[in-house]
Amino acid sequence: METQRQKKINALLQQEITALLQGAIRAQGVKNLVLSVSKVSITVDLSVAKVYLSIFPHNKAKEILEGIQGNKNVLKHDLAQHLRNDLRKVPDLIFYLDDSLEYIDAIEASLTRKNDPLKE
Repeated sequence: METQRQKKINALLQQEITALLQGAIRAQGVKNLVLSVSKVSITVDLSVAKVYLSIFPHNKAKEILEGIQGNKNVLKHDLAQHLRNDLRKVPDLIFYLDDSLEYIDAIEASLTRKNDPLKE
């Protein structure tokens, strides 16, 4: 069960990481890309944060995720600068791809197609 402190830090990290990543996308002039942080989960000792990213279009998701993982030290430094008054130590960031939207789309597509497997 998450403590109240973990919940507050999760929300704070989610908000700041989203702002930093979207700012970096805009600064590089990348168009036709939607990136959002769908969930942040921090460990009990506040040392590691799992960050779940939702990236659209899906075909570029792995490439974008690898780029973010390659620059996670820069992101952690920028995050530390933004949160220096809120957190003593910024947790290590581990990024995951949140594919729940793809999963929902696949289920919806299989239910709406003509040869519905549930009706056979």
